[in-house]
Amino acid sequence: MTQLLSKIDYDTWVNAPWDEYQTAENNPDYDKAKIYYYQGKIKIDMSPLGNDHASDHSIINYAINLYGTLKAIDFNCKDNCTYRKTGYRSAQPDLSYYIGDNVDAVPYGTGIVDLDIYPPPNLVIEIANNSLGDDLGMKRLLYENFGSQEYWIVDVQSQNIIAFAISDGGSKKINQSQVLLNLDLSILEEALQKTRVSNHSQVGAWLLQKFS
Repeated sequence: MTQLLSKIDYDTWVNAPWDEYQTAENNPDYDKAKIYYYQGKIKIDMSPLGNDHASDHSIINYAINLYGTLKAIDFNCKDNCTYRKTGYRSAQPDLSYYIGDNVDAVPYGTGIVDLDIYPPPNLVIEIANNSLGDDLGMKRLLYENFGSQEYWIVDVQSQNIIAFAISDGGSKKINQSQVLLNLDLSILEEALQKTRVSNHSQVGAWLLQKFS
């Protein structure tokens, strides 16, 4: 471990050159960490995710996959995939989707998705339990320059989805997904609320009725 990385305050953006990011990425101590890099800063997320984060991650993934299947949308989902543009940025969104013409852009056998070779995912999603400020702040700036078309933040605490359409290096809030055939995000928010009192099988059955 380098002297700089040994002093990093985890879960905080810290000034670091690209080679420090590469050192962290190859460090077995960070196998379970999520490592981000943007504008000459590195962030190593070491916080345990826990039940609430995992549960909302699961139901959002299920809901999007169900909607895409029922609406015959071509998509491939990536769970905690690493994307990297050498020397500039790296991210590990909780969920990401390649949709439509990009569906098969990244072949099997690929490790870290090199954005110098492959296109970015159309949709990236962060599940925010204790990270809402950062997801709305630095990570939003990162994803605005990522090349994706949409960025969603699932707020675990309030069961809300804060979604943005991205274009020309900026973003604006949306209530319906533009990459998923006008999927109404309020339905996903209602599904999140239902998971607080019902199991995922029951919520899945409700989603199936809503989407059919």
